[in-house]
Amino acid sequence: MIIVFKPKTSEEDVKKVSSQIEAKGLTTHIVVGEDVTICGIIGDTTIVDPKQIEVSPVVERVMHVSEPYKLANRAFHPDDSIIDVSGVKVGGDHLALIAGPCSVESKEQVIEIAKAAKAAGANMLRGGAFKPRTSPYAFQGMGTEGLDILVAAKKETGLPIVSELMSADYIEEFNEKVDLVQIGARNMQNFDLLKEVGKRCTKPVLLKRGLSSTYEEWIMSAEYIMASGNPNVILCERGVRTFESYTRNTLDLQAIPVIKKLTHLPIIIDPSHAGGKWWLVEPMAKAAVAAGCDGLMIEVHNNPECALCDGPQSLKPKKYTELIEQIREIGHIVGKEV
Repeated sequence: MIIVFKPKTSEEDVKKVSSQIEAKGLTTHIVVGEDVTICGIIGDTTIVDPKQIEVSPVVERVMHVSEPYKLANRAFHPDDSIIDVSGVKVGGDHLALIAGPCSVESKEQVIEIAKAAKAAGANMLRGGAFKPRTSPYAFQGMGTEGLDILVAAKKETGLPIVSELMSADYIEEFNEKVDLVQIGARNMQNFDLLKEVGKRCTKPVLLKRGLSSTYEEWIMSAEYIMASGNPNVILCERGVRTFESYTRNTLDLQAIPVIKKLTHLPIIIDPSHAGGKWWLVEPMAKAAVAAGCDGLMIEVHNNPECALCDGPQSLKPKKYTELIEQIREIGHIVGKEV
């Protein structure tokens, strides 16, 4: 349920109404927009009589929300959320450009790639220290040592770090070392992990879409994080599993306008994991920006032929630089600042 207040309603009057709701054992969520203030009511709203609320002279109207997600709902928060990742804005007219290797392999490798990515225009550094792999025999990442290498690269370049969290056991270490905590596609519905991240993670969260998840399932996973206490969630479309086997996954660019219609959360696109082929990254990245995404997450490697993970889908620094120049032009047309 949502209470829409009349324009210019004072903070004191908003508090009076919300306090009446909270006295019934419900939770309220106040959003102050440019033109209107909204109070979202979370809980068993059947005990609330909308007519009693509308009696208040400061209330414009009361609306029911049919969707199961509340905090992520565009109706609860009409304005786009802009998430601050250690000084880098994600959302609104800001375009996040996240680049780096799929996995951390060595200090020299990561620092070299980070410098090249920053020179090209990237504003965040990605790198997997802990790697979820389909095969138990594949490279699983360097773990804590890999995080320390990313920290060293941040000191060299100033780029905030994006890395994947696989276990709640490492939340405190990620709070200390990582700027944007990624929850991968395979953990999108690991609800115990999502709740722990919401409660204990002090950094923004990048939530990737599951391999076969619907929009609602994806948004509900974001809701788990937000309902547990962390409102700073960024969604990431990375391709879904379909009948097509030529590409690694099928990139769902429709997710961009749909997510923006249903939620206020930023959405970025990962064209590397979607196609699984380096030559697909450029056209899909450009199409994503044209469609209005809030950022791109692209794998960049200085020697993809010898990469320990996902070499075939990685761009070399020179190719990434050329792509970013084209992205700047598209971003200018659609009102996105690079």
